Amino acid sequence: MSEGTMQRRAQRDDQSDRTDRSEPGVLTDGGDRRVRRASRAGGVNRALAAAAALPVLLFAAACSSDSGSDDSAGSGGTAQADAGGSSASDPSVSAAPTVQAAAFKALPKACATLSAKTLTELVPKAKAKQGTSTDPQDRASCSWSSLDNNGVKGSQFRWLNVSLLRFESDATRGAGDRLAQEYYAKQVGDAQAVAGAKGTTSQAVPGTGDQATVVRYDLKKKEGAFKQQTVVARVENVVVTVDYNGAGLAGDKTPSADTLVKAAEKAAKEAVVSVRAANGEGNGGAASGGSDGKPSASASPSTSSKASSKASSAPSVSPSASPSKSAAKAAAAGASPSASRKS
Repeated sequence: MSEGTMQRRAQRDDQSDRTDRSEPGVLTDGGDRRVRRASRAGGVNRALAAAAALPVLLFAAACSSDSGSDDSAGSGGTAQADAGGSSASDPSVSAAPTVQAAAFKALPKACATLSAKTLTELVPKAKAKQGTSTDPQDRASCSWSSLDNNGVKGSQFRWLNVSLLRFESDATRGAGDRLAQEYYAKQVGDAQAVAGAKGTTSQAVPGTGDQATVVRYDLKKKEGAFKQQTVVARVENVVVTVDYNGAGLAGDKTPSADTLVKAAEKAAKEAVVSVRAANGEGNGGAASGGSDGKPSASASPSTSSKASSKASSAPSVSPSASPSKSAAKAAAAGASPSASRKS
């Protein structure tokens, strides 16, 4: 090969190289082959990388799914346990209503509540009349009617009634002593509201059970002027009502209201002592103070009148008439020895 031919070939090769470098979008046959080889090599590498990464992704997804299930089950179980624990510890579900037991379980015999000496002073020569009761442990009464006939000088009439009512504790209605308080207030209110009563006054009776009130008034009847005293006392879950009235008949003088009040209060104190004794407390200090050894506090007349509407607190077996109303009937009967109260 001549030197000139060699120079021309070198020039063509040099021009071809410049063309390749100056026009990147145009590939020579050799460059195109290199690109295809690189492309195939890159595709194979990417496929291998994807194949290697696939198990890792599947394992991670499986772990994530298992973890979510465990968390959900755990939180659900915890919620159920919390709900169960809350339900088990809820007092409104498990706790049953309770009420304090009644202090006194029995009543004394009504006709034996007062001593013979007291009966002689209050109702001389009287005979006791036992009231009827379907349950003597909850309800009892006894009455005495006395007529001291002095012929043309007139006569003195006395009527005495002792009524006992015991309240048992009940989960629905409440504690026995609370029920007794309500009935006590009702009895005081009834005594203050007797039809035809004149000059009604009320005052506390100290030293008689837990609380006691005496209500006094006058009743004017055709037979004469009657003086009525009603003492209502409560000791624990028992209410004692003593009705005592007197009148001077056929021209005899009217008895002293103060004397009759003292006699009625004395009878109420003895009745309270008898209630305590019937429940194993002996005298229980009833004659000298309340259940705590202190003078008893009586409900005020106004409070008692408002509370008197709570008739539902009385036991299911109710008396045919309240003692105070029966006392008014007895007073109206005048000197009739048969005037008495039915319980």
